[in-house]
Amino acid sequence: MPKPNSTSVAEFLFEGFSSFGRQHRLGLFVVFLTLYLLTLSGNAVILTIIRLDRHLHTPMYFFLSMLSISETCYTVAIIPCMLSGLLSPHQTISLQGCATQLFFYLTFGINNCFLLTAMGYDRYMAICNPLRYSVIMGKEACIQLATGSLGIGLSMAIVQVTSVFGLPFCDAFIISHFFCDVRPLLKLACTDTTINEIINFFVSICVLVVPMGLVFISYVLIISTILKIASAEGRKKAFATCASHLIVVIIHYGCASIIYLKPKSQSSLGQDSLISVTYTVITPLLNPVVYSLRNQDVKDALCRAFSLIS
Repeated sequence: MPKPNSTSVAEFLFEGFSSFGRQHRLGLFVVFLTLYLLTLSGNAVILTIIRLDRHLHTPMYFFLSMLSISETCYTVAIIPCMLSGLLSPHQTISLQGCATQLFFYLTFGINNCFLLTAMGYDRYMAICNPLRYSVIMGKEACIQLATGSLGIGLSMAIVQVTSVFGLPFCDAFIISHFFCDVRPLLKLACTDTTINEIINFFVSICVLVVPMGLVFISYVLIISTILKIASAEGRKKAFATCASHLIVVIIHYGCASIIYLKPKSQSSLGQDSLISVTYTVITPLLNPVVYSLRNQDVKDALCRAFSLIS
C-alpha cells in the first residue's frame, strides 16, 4: 500500500549522466551521437542493399533486414532521449511518456532476441537440411517467423508495462538510469514489488534463456554437421555463413543476460547503466558493421552497387 501523506508522482527525473561534468557530458554527446548516426546510416545501407540486390533475396537476408528495422526502432526509442539528457542533465519525462518509452524499448528489444533465434534456425536448416531448405524456409514461413517475433515482443512488453505502471509511485521520482527500464522503476514504487520482480524474472527467462537455448542447440547441430564435411574448404565456407550471426548473438545475449538475469542482490544500477550504454548504443551498431565486414555476400553486393554508381 502507498505510504500515508505521500504525493502521487506525475513525472520522473532521469539521473542519467548528471554526476558528470559539462565537458565530459559534451564529449559523451559527440561520441554517442556519432555512434547513433552510424547505426542509422549503417542499417539504412543494409536495408537498401538487400532491397536492390536480387542475390540477397534469401531468407537469411530477409531476417537481417527485419533485424535492421527492429534495431533502428529500438535505438530511436532510447538514444534521442539519452542525447537530450546529456545536454540538459535535469531532464524530466511524464508518467505516460515513460510508459511509452518502456513499451517500445521492450517490444523491439525482445523482437531482436527472437529474430536472432529465427536467424539461427535459418542457418540450421541451410546447413543441416540443405535439400529441404528452400521448401521449409519459403516466403510464408519467413513472414510467420518475423511476425511471431514481433508478436512475442508486443505481448511481453504489454505484460511488463502493465505490471510496472500498475504500481503506485509516491514521493521518489528520480530514475537512476538514462531511460525508463523495469528495475530502476520498480525501485521507485512505494509498495511491495515482489510479484513484479517475479514477473520480470519470468519474462527475462522467456525472452533470453529460451532463445539462447534454441540458438545453442542449433549451433551444436550446425557444428556437428560442419565437422562431418570432408574438405577443409567446405568446412570453412559453411562456418563463414554462420560467423557473423554467431558474433552478434554472443554480444547481444551476453549484455542482455548480465543486465536482466543477474540476481537483484548483486544488481548495481551504476554497473547496469554502463552495460546498458553498451547494449543500447554499441550493440545496434554491430549488426551493420559485422554483417558488412564479415559477410562476403554483403561485401559483393556493396561492390556491385558502387560499380553501378561509378
